[in-house]
Amino acid sequence: MRIEFRRITGVLVGMLLCGAVPATSLAADDDGVFNHAGSLTVALNSPEFLDPTSAEIADVTPDGDTLIYTDSLADRLGFVDISDPTAPAPAGTLSIDGEPTSVAVLGDLALVAVDTSESFTVPSGKLLIVDIDAAEVIERLELAGQPDSVAVSPDQRYAAIVIENQRDEDLSDGLIPQLPGGTLQVLHLKPHNKSWHDLRTVDLTGLATTAPDDPEPEFVDINARNEAVVSLQENNWLAVVDLRSAKVRSDFSAGSVTVEDVDATEESAGPQGNGIIDPSETITRRREPDGVAWIDKDTFATANEGDYADENGDEGGSRSFTLWNRDGTIEYESGASFEHEVIRHGHYPEGRSENKGSEPEGVEFGVFDGRPLLFVGSERANVVGVYDVSSGTPEFVQLLPTGIGPEGLKAVPGRNLLAVTSEEDDPAGVRALITLWRYGAGPARYPYLVSADGNGGVPIPWVAMSGLSGDPDDADTVWAVSDSFLAQAYAYRVDVSGEPAVIRERIPVGGLEIGDPADPSGGFDFEGVAARPEGGFWFASEGRVNVGSARPNVLVRTDDSGAIEHTVLLPQALAANATSSGFEGVAVTGSEDAGDETVYVAIQGRWSASGDPANTTKIGRYDVATDTWTFARYPLETVAGATVGLSEITILPDGHTAAIVERDNQIGLNAQLKRIYGIDLDEVEWKPFDSTPLDVFEKTLLNDVRAELDERSISVPDKLEGVGITSDERVFLATDNDGVDANYGETLFFSLGALDMAFGG
Repeated sequence: MRIEFRRITGVLVGMLLCGAVPATSLAADDDGVFNHAGSLTVALNSPEFLDPTSAEIADVTPDGDTLIYTDSLADRLGFVDISDPTAPAPAGTLSIDGEPTSVAVLGDLALVAVDTSESFTVPSGKLLIVDIDAAEVIERLELAGQPDSVAVSPDQRYAAIVIENQRDEDLSDGLIPQLPGGTLQVLHLKPHNKSWHDLRTVDLTGLATTAPDDPEPEFVDINARNEAVVSLQENNWLAVVDLRSAKVRSDFSAGSVTVEDVDATEESAGPQGNGIIDPSETITRRREPDGVAWIDKDTFATANEGDYADENGDEGGSRSFTLWNRDGTIEYESGASFEHEVIRHGHYPEGRSENKGSEPEGVEFGVFDGRPLLFVGSERANVVGVYDVSSGTPEFVQLLPTGIGPEGLKAVPGRNLLAVTSEEDDPAGVRALITLWRYGAGPARYPYLVSADGNGGVPIPWVAMSGLSGDPDDADTVWAVSDSFLAQAYAYRVDVSGEPAVIRERIPVGGLEIGDPADPSGGFDFEGVAARPEGGFWFASEGRVNVGSARPNVLVRTDDSGAIEHTVLLPQALAANATSSGFEGVAVTGSEDAGDETVYVAIQGRWSASGDPANTTKIGRYDVATDTWTFARYPLETVAGATVGLSEITILPDGHTAAIVERDNQIGLNAQLKRIYGIDLDEVEWKPFDSTPLDVFEKTLLNDVRAELDERSISVPDKLEGVGITSDERVFLATDNDGVDANYGETLFFSLGALDMAFGG
């Protein structure tokens, strides 16, 4: 097979109005940034690798070398060696009699809160004192009920243990009161002689206006005054407790907040009922804080997750974080700004719009190289927001991707590390992760792709990037499409002149529903895009054969504005044998004006009923002038335990070589095949699909990018989806985050460099 490189020139695709990216959306290199240091798949620390496991709340030893986490799914405490943060290593586990819910380090000891409740009405728990080096329990203290959070004071004189005595959400629609109520217990520590006494109980009843006899404390943190702030989440209340006297010093309502420009609706729209991201609504919600963290002696932060629907069915959770003075004065309210950064970075979980959106759950504070930083974790968007609070008003620095359901945030300032633990684990799919981020000089690698502001100053929503295409004339523009995770199909104009790349505009194509299957007008699943030399686009929309969401594989031609000009279906006899592994990438050669416009499509996987032999699929060739389809076969690699398919086709500048993305469907540790192959489109005879036999391509490996994906990600993504080549011959790649649905959510969008190095070096 011959591969040559020469430039294809063309006509500029019509440009659209570009938006600006606020300076606060990008980390300032001169102030320091966080970059990914290393990740540990939690199951590697488990003797039963294929069993469910998780990492929830975490703390670190005083030297910063050992991370300790709770694993409630497996009833154990886990230990991780993070002395080399680029290679965190399993360091064993300790089985616990009960469900560990929280851990706090006290010198060479760990205080572990354990739930031993037999029921909601008979709650119980223990505080275990664990010798970290020996990994053994040296003392057990009976608690007043079911514990949920534990913290140690900065001077190590006190421990505060939240006793939640959580409600039964299946009883009376989860309404409170449901006695017994919760409380806070204070343990006076004597670390020098390892004796334990003065376990006192703080009465939290009679404070809140909602269910005052049933306090539901959730999280606790302690300041340098030995004052504990406690969130009473379902009660929507906050209490500041003096640990010396074990009495409430002040308490106040967390109140409600009106938040503008959010998406609070989950439309059942499109063939898969996924709806769209439309941040145009205004909501008023009770804050109902979960995580709390002191910033200094007087100010603390709350993550306003929400966890309760009242008797009117109104849910709490304002999607925000708030800074409070210890007397109850609000010093800062983030409103929709955190959620807007989640949208800007492509992490917004549309499936949670009607509930609590990105759902901030945890907060953490640390001082890194003299810079005070606040960290806000989003349970549903799988990110941590980093904010500089040196001026008192939080200023956005970065958004960091995490494992699914980030639960524990731990700043390790002495080592310039941030550790994030995640609780969601699927032994058959995406595993729980511990991610380590190191603070230092820039530039920041993540994010790779952000969006500019669109209408009303709200970031352009995007998720699930798929196919790419370089603009035929503008070297700094790459066109991208998103797949059917959202009901509306879009083309995105991406500015690749700097890092990160910036989505400047999105163009809707078609409607939300398929319309006439013989001439589809919407409901598209765009997997590929090709910018035409004379303007406009060809899109490849993948078909489905699922009952209730069937749609055809279709080529869609539009003008620059996205208006549909023409649709092309496969021959009916072939379409009748389709599977849901249909059209993926699309590419175009020639031009309509010259009468030689030819469109190529990559079909993702084998259609056995159409005659595809094992481990093959088809490349389709559509001749525009004659309205005819012909095909050739592509040989697929085999990977044990995985499905292998194609996800992109891109024409190289020589005009006859196509770059093909071939990948397995595996993620993280299981990912093996993420490659780009080259095929010569002129070295086969293109035949009708029912010809026997179809010619088979010879393929040449252009680049095995698995190591590149691994080096740039927190965990190797499963879906390498797009390859685009700019008019000045730079090669760009994109991965698909599945709309943060059972996926870590990070999107990689980066250049492999110049064409001759990316594919010929």
